[in-house]
Amino acid sequence: MSGAYDREQQNNSRLDELSSKVSALRGVTVNIYDNARDQHVIDNSSEVFSSMGSSIKGSAGRLGRMAQQGNKVAILKLSGIIIAVVVVLWWGLSWFWR
Repeated sequence: MSGAYDREQQNNSRLDELSSKVSALRGVTVNIYDNARDQHVIDNSSEVFSSMGSSIKGSAGRLGRMAQQGNKVAILKLSGIIIAVVVVLWWGLSWFWR
């Protein structure tokens, strides 16, 4: 009778070991999935910032051409945009570095 009890204890011990290994494997799988999903988000963010950079570059080029033509309103717009960008960057960086 004690032999059967010992085997049952060994089975329970092995089952607990197997359960902990399965839990560890599940954790690794979830971490791999999370990292892959985060990489997708990073790639999408990179594409958005690249597109935004191209748009800003095009707008700045158009404003620069208008300013070269001597249009005073265009020069005032360009000055206002530059000042606004500096203020927004200053505010954003001061908020970020708190």
